[in-house]
Amino acid sequence: MTDTVVAHTREELQPARSSLQGTVATVMTMGALHEGHAELIRTARESADHVVVTIFLNPLQFAAGEDLSRYPQTFDDDLRICEREGVSVVFAPSPDVVYPQGEPGVRVSAGKLGEVLEGASRPGHFDGVLTVVAKMLHLVRPDFAFYGQKDAQQLLLIRRMVQDLDFPVEVVAVPTVREHDDLALSSRNTYLSPADREVALSLSRALNAGAEQVDAGPAAVRRAARDVLVKEPLALVDYLVLVHPETLEQVPEWYRGPALLAVAAKVGTTRLIDNLPLEFGVGADA
Repeated sequence: MTDTVVAHTREELQPARSSLQGTVATVMTMGALHEGHAELIRTARESADHVVVTIFLNPLQFAAGEDLSRYPQTFDDDLRICEREGVSVVFAPSPDVVYPQGEPGVRVSAGKLGEVLEGASRPGHFDGVLTVVAKMLHLVRPDFAFYGQKDAQQLLLIRRMVQDLDFPVEVVAVPTVREHDDLALSSRNTYLSPADREVALSLSRALNAGAEQVDAGPAAVRRAARDVLVKEPLALVDYLVLVHPETLEQVPEWYRGPALLAVAAKVGTTRLIDNLPLEFGVGADA
């Protein structure tokens, strides 16, 4: 296994990328890597000859008042994880490298799908995400790009951008990685106090309670999940929805097919999201 090459500029990335023979996968991160990122890297390595990890805290996807300034930055630890997992290249540019003229005058628009759920709470967030993802895809030129299912709306929008704008890359989803207590892994979990963490567990409990009612239909799923959350007043729920995974529209009671049960809530000072993919009507005709 070769040593991990670290590139901080386009000029350093280009020869490092050109030296990679065979297929290349990328895992895009904002740093503060955890076991969820490690699982993305491991899954990527199973599909490609080389993995390029990008580490970039993207200012475009943080609105005023959000937690950009306190987002954990742990580059040395991040690099150790990349080396341990056999990453070929780490691309860790600064904002002036990614945006050499300051904030870009032209951005990728997420459209209507970027205005609901997370987009309604964080206007412009997904335009910032898609803009940086597009730039990284051009710079890294991967065959595959791996993203976590936990950020389901982001994953959907990246898939749509790749499809609609003809990016020559295959987007691959990786199931959410959870901690021992079922809390979805997130770099923001480090913000949680022990008491906050207990409150945060209500999100996964709500999703699991909803999933247990899938045979009873969408209304029962929504009701079971909501019943868990109303018992935890310290989880300030932004939304709890049961939607179609490609349109993000609420599914009706008669619906059969794939769906996404998703929740977002503020716990203490930390905003958390989680979701579970569900399937309605499986075995209904058996």
